[in-house]
Amino acid sequence: MTDPVIIKKYANRRLYDTEQSAYVTLEQVAGRIRAGRTIKVIDAASGEDVTGFILNQIILEASKKQAMLPVSLLHLIIRYGDNLLSDFFEKYLEETLKIYVHSKKTFDSYFRQWLRMGMRVSGMPHRDESEINPDDMDGIPDMFAMLNSTQDEPAPPEEADEPEEYAASHKGRKGTK
Repeated sequence: MTDPVIIKKYANRRLYDTEQSAYVTLEQVAGRIRAGRTIKVIDAASGEDVTGFILNQIILEASKKQAMLPVSLLHLIIRYGDNLLSDFFEKYLEETLKIYVHSKKTFDSYFRQWLRMGMRVSGMPHRDESEINPDDMDGIPDMFAMLNSTQDEPAPPEEADEPEEYAASHKGRKGTK
């Protein structure tokens, strides 16, 4: 993993990116984080690590455009403060989000494979993988509903589990099942 980008926070609320030798906005810092970089923000006067404060500011700015947390949860956070929720956030929330992101990437990968297999079977021209976006599949039925509806159907033959092997083993056979 690369070293974190060091950003100095000055009293006038300006942020200085020491890697780029330039002043940056909160949006630019957020962009660096989205690009996969880790940041560390140091108060220029005291030398104190204020990374958490700046990350909270980024989240608050983003929530002005679109609410990130439900109002009821925000009330609970304010009501119980550090006492009750800090353990939850430290121990569980981060791991839950990591698992979610990993699962989403895995599902997206499988979904792309399913789409490619479907295009081969249907005779559709092959599209570049970058053109297949699982987040933009409004016309596709709910996958869970499809999975639930097939639970009562008999299992396919074993050789059909691997589409490429199945196709290779049946190549040249016409009229056989």
